[in-house]
Amino acid sequence: MTGKTAPPAKKAAPAAAKKKAAPAPKEGAAPKDGAAPKEEAAPKEEAAPKEEAASAPVPATEEPPAPEHPLEQPLAPTDEPAPIPTEAGAEATPVPAEEGSPAPPAETPAPAPEPKPEKPKEEPPSCPLSLAVEEVSENSFTLTWKAPEQIGRAGLDGYVVEICKDGSSDWKAVNQEPFISTRYTIPNLSSGDKIHVRVMAVSASGTSVPATLEQPVLIREILQLPKIRMPRHLRETYIRRVGDAVNIMIPFQGKPQPEVSWTKGGQPLDTNHINIRNTARDTIFYIRQAQRGDSGKYELTVQINGAEDKATLDIQVVEPPGPPQNLKLVDVWGFNVALEWTPPADNGNCEIKGYRVQKSDKKSGKWFTVLERCTRTSCTISDLIIGNTYSFRVFSENICGLSDSAAVASGVAYIEKTKTTYQPEKIPQRDMMEPPKFTQPLTDRTTTRGYSTHLFCSVRGFPQPKIIWLKNQMEIREDPKYIALIDQGVCSLEIRKPGPFDGGVYTCKAVNPLGEASVDCRLDVK
Repeated sequence: MTGKTAPPAKKAAPAAAKKKAAPAPKEGAAPKDGAAPKEEAAPKEEAAPKEEAASAPVPATEEPPAPEHPLEQPLAPTDEPAPIPTEAGAEATPVPAEEGSPAPPAETPAPAPEPKPEKPKEEPPSCPLSLAVEEVSENSFTLTWKAPEQIGRAGLDGYVVEICKDGSSDWKAVNQEPFISTRYTIPNLSSGDKIHVRVMAVSASGTSVPATLEQPVLIREILQLPKIRMPRHLRETYIRRVGDAVNIMIPFQGKPQPEVSWTKGGQPLDTNHINIRNTARDTIFYIRQAQRGDSGKYELTVQINGAEDKATLDIQVVEPPGPPQNLKLVDVWGFNVALEWTPPADNGNCEIKGYRVQKSDKKSGKWFTVLERCTRTSCTISDLIIGNTYSFRVFSENICGLSDSAAVASGVAYIEKTKTTYQPEKIPQRDMMEPPKFTQPLTDRTTTRGYSTHLFCSVRGFPQPKIIWLKNQMEIREDPKYIALIDQGVCSLEIRKPGPFDGGVYTCKAVNPLGEASVDCRLDVK
């Protein structure tokens, strides 16, 4: 019985070996029916404690050499990582390799793929600068700030303003969409609240670090001291003519709305003649037709609860002056007349700038101005014509102009003819023959195109020399553009309406039997 049953036990080992070799080509493949059917051979091969005596010698004697069956060697590494559940539910430990058996080849790890370089991300804009509170009212406040230093290539989309009540960490955006302006008013707030604020710059690359106020903003109406902002041109005397309208607007500031009052010389204004209109930010001073009596200093007072600011408006209403007084002829001698007068009784409410003196001869009866803006009250008139009788008058002048009437001298000035006897000088006889000689040379001139000009020189010589005019060394002959004259030794050349081509060097040449002489000059036409 024992001898017949032994051979089948020996033939079971090759069968187990065949079962173990069968899954080698499907290395790494998952079993279709689960792990149970394939794990029956593993406990026989891997030295389980209960089957160690029966199954351990069989694979050692029946295992074929590694070189002949290379596909059977990777079974150990593929089976080792998989946990083998035992009956108790614990994982089985791998069987240590037998001494003298060849070690399986070590697997070399595959090289890890090199990571692709990532594109550098564009940095978001920097923080907005100089965040500050511009104005606070009882239900809103206004913020201002400056643009960030770094905006980035993508540009700036705008800003987002967020607020948070003091004691809370719930930040809420005030604006739904980013806006570009660096000034923003946050409305609809409750008086007495303390609000934290922060502003962030937004672009396509992200949002900046917020700019935050260090202290919360208390929503309340801030009292502002009254202050008058007098325009620059009203800080000096404001001058208007009689009959002109006076319309002045003077801005001021202060919270709450200040009380405005006008006075002149400590007395309230006459509202029937002067109209005053006040608003929350300015006051308007209006006079329909100004009179000289409106001149003076007006005081403007802006007051809030005892605090006040004052300004002075100096108005000067002017008109033309009256005529000078007491005009008289002081002296007449030769061709000259001396006049004197006194300032006008009415200067037109402003300084006299000067006097205008006029003369009129008896023959023509027309008045001609001989002096303008004479600052003194006396003058001397010269170059009067002998034999004429003259009358004189004087106007006074201020910033409005001349006086309406003039002061006329009561007397007239008669320029007498003086009797003179001509005695010819005795000239010794002498030889008058002499070659030409220029006593007055030509001078360089510059003229304007289209305006006639003259060239002058004087020459002497006996017999009288012949005069020849040359332009650029070319003789001028019977050209209607040029008119050459000589009178008593004075030579003149008229160039009628010169053009650019008429410029050049002009020469005057004098010739007589005793010799010749010449002078030249340069003429430029612009």
